[in-house]
Amino acid sequence: MNAHIGPELILYAVGGLALGICFFGLLLWSVRLQASGAALTRILPLYLSRYVIAGGSFWLIAQAGALPLLTALAGFLIGRYVVQRKGMPS
Repeated sequence: MNAHIGPELILYAVGGLALGICFFGLLLWSVRLQASGAALTRILPLYLSRYVIAGGSFWLIAQAGALPLLTALAGFLIGRYVVQRKGMPS
C-alpha cells in the first residue's frame, strides 16, 4: 500500500462529508420552502443545483478510481446522517 493513499482517502472522505452536508442541507431547505408554499421559482434552482453539484463531484471523484469514490460516498452518507440529526425539529 502506498504511503500517500491514507491521507488521500481522508481528503476524499472529508470532501464527501462536505458534499453530503451541502446536498442534504439543500434538500432540507427546499422541502421546508415547498411546505411553506414558496414559489416554484425559488425551489427549482435548489433541486437542480443539488443534482448538478453532486453528480459532477462524484463523476470527478470516479475518475480517480473506485476506492476514492467509495470513500467519498461513505463521507456523503455520514453527511446525510449529520443533516438528519441536526436538521430535525426537536
